[in-house]
Amino acid sequence: MEMPGSAAASTLSIDVDVTGGAVVMHPRGEIDVVTAPEFQEAVERTAAQHPDVALIVDLSKVAFLASAGLAVLVRCSDDLADQRRFIVVAHGPTTLRPLELTGLTETLEVHSSVEAALATV
Repeated sequence: MEMPGSAAASTLSIDVDVTGGAVVMHPRGEIDVVTAPEFQEAVERTAAQHPDVALIVDLSKVAFLASAGLAVLVRCSDDLADQRRFIVVAHGPTTLRPLELTGLTETLEVHSSVEAALATV
């Protein structure tokens, strides 16, 4: 399922897969100061549509993750902490490295693959 948004104006698209115990969001493109509000809205909308399962954000197709994107991850994790598990999938220099450099791997639940994340749900 593709999240609505203007493909011409945005460098971000988001697909969503629903499994038995989780909903997995697959953002693709760049999460920067321009697209971070769209990303946050998509996470909030997906969380509202699927209230009883873990929410996994798979960053493996993200080409650029700016501080604005990191802030969205922290905000959404904090907002959802009392309701469900919020899991981030990140690996490599584009996504895992910014999380490591900012210490967010200590704050967020981070796994190296969707399969590893789903195995914990």
